[in-house]
Amino acid sequence: MSSNSHVHTAAPPPDVTFAAPGLPDIRIPRSPTRTNTRGNEESSPLLVSRVEHEYGLFENNFPDDPNFQEIIREAEAAIDQGIMPERIYQGSSGSYFVKNTDMKIIGVFKPKDEEPYGLLNPKWTKWMHKICCPCCFGRNCLVPNQGYLSEAGASLVDSKLQLSIVPKTKVVRLSSETFNYTDIDRLKSRTKQSILQKVPALGKRFHRLGLPPKTGSFQLFVTDFKDADFWLRKFDHEDLPISTATRLQHLFERLVVLDYIIRNTDRGNDNWLIKYDPVSSRGSSGTDIEDGEWSLVDNPDISVAAIDNGLAFPFKHPDEWRAYPYHWAWLPQAKIPFSDEIKDLVLPQLSDMTFVEDLVDDLYELFKTDKGFDRRTFEKQMSVMRGQILNLTQALKDGKSPVQLVQMPVVTIERSKGMGGRGRTDSETFTQSFAHRAPFFSWC
Repeated sequence: MSSNSHVHTAAPPPDVTFAAPGLPDIRIPRSPTRTNTRGNEESSPLLVSRVEHEYGLFENNFPDDPNFQEIIREAEAAIDQGIMPERIYQGSSGSYFVKNTDMKIIGVFKPKDEEPYGLLNPKWTKWMHKICCPCCFGRNCLVPNQGYLSEAGASLVDSKLQLSIVPKTKVVRLSSETFNYTDIDRLKSRTKQSILQKVPALGKRFHRLGLPPKTGSFQLFVTDFKDADFWLRKFDHEDLPISTATRLQHLFERLVVLDYIIRNTDRGNDNWLIKYDPVSSRGSSGTDIEDGEWSLVDNPDISVAAIDNGLAFPFKHPDEWRAYPYHWAWLPQAKIPFSDEIKDLVLPQLSDMTFVEDLVDDLYELFKTDKGFDRRTFEKQMSVMRGQILNLTQALKDGKSPVQLVQMPVVTIERSKGMGGRGRTDSETFTQSFAHRAPFFSWC
C-alpha cells in the first residue's frame, strides 16, 4: 500500500435476484466513451448502468449503517459513470482504490478471488511463488482465500471493543472493468450486451448483463496517514510532548490488543499507519521554537489506523515453518507495561465470557456468508481467539507489557456442547490446551 495515505459486523451481502420476465423494455444509456456510429460495440463498457439495479440485480444493503451505505452508493454511482477503481500496484493481492464521482478516493476494495493465493490474483509474484516454491506456498495456519472476511472481522472486533483504530470495513459486491476477470467472463458480457442492443426482448431476459459482481472487503479510506515506520523513525530523533507521547502509547496498546486477539500473522511497521499533525515551526512570539518550548504552542495531534488485516484469524497457532511474530514487539513502546487506560477500556468486556461468546456469534454470522464456510474450521479459529483473549486478560491483570504478553505460552480454548448448532446451552463447556510444537523459524 502507499506509504503516503491509505485506508482502510458486516451484514451478509444479499442474494442476487432476477428480473421478472414481464418487465418493460430496458434501454441502457450509452456510455460517454461510445459514439452514435454502429459497429463499435467492443468499445462499450462491460458494466450495466444503474437502471438495471432498479430491477433487482443486486444491492449492497447496510440498513444499520446508513453512512457506510451512502459511501457504497457513491462508489456504485462513480463506476456507472465510468470512474473505475484503480489497481494498487503495491502488495501481493489485487486491491483497488475506489473513487466517488468527484474523483476522490473513498475506499479500498479487495476482491476474494484476487487475494494473494486466489485464482484471479493479477500479481505475478505469487504465481512465481506457487510454481517455484510450492512447499512454502501459503500460510498453513490460515483458511485459504478468507482474507476479505478477516478484514471485515478485524473491523468487527475493533468496533465491539471500541478500539477505534480500524477503518470501517464490510463485505460488499462490486463490478468494474478494471477488476481481473477471465476472458470467458468478458466475452460473455460483450455477447449479452450485443444481444440486448440487437434483440432487446431477448436480452432483457438475461439473469445478468454486465460483468459478474465480485465479493470482497471494502475499507473506508483514511487521508493524511503515513506508514508507522516513517513516523517512528522520526520520533527516534524528536522529543514529543508528554501528552502526545502518552497518546501514541495508548493507541499503540490498542493495536496490540487488536492484533493479539485476532492473531494477526502479518503486522509489520509498514501496514499500520500514523497520522501526525506537527505544531507550527514558530512560536507565538514569532521566534523559532527551541527544544523544550512546546508550551508555546498547541500539542500535536496523533492518530493510528490498523490496515491490512487480511492474514488473521488462524485455525491453529503457527507451528511449522514460520512463527509470524508481531513485529511491533521490537519497538520500545512494547516494553512499557499496559496502561490503566487500556485496562479500563477492554478488561471488563474480555473478562466477561458472555461478551466473548457474543463476539464469537457475531463473527459466525459474518464468516458463514462465505460459500466455502466450514463450521468445524470456524470453531478452531474461535478456539485460537479465545485462548488469545485468555492470555491478554491475564497479562492486563498482572500488569505485563506487550513484550511479556507475546512471550506467554500459546493456548487454545475449545468449545464443546451437549447438542449441535450455535445456540447456547447449559451443558456448554470449554477445554483448555497448550501448544507444544514450535515452528522451525521463530523470528519470521
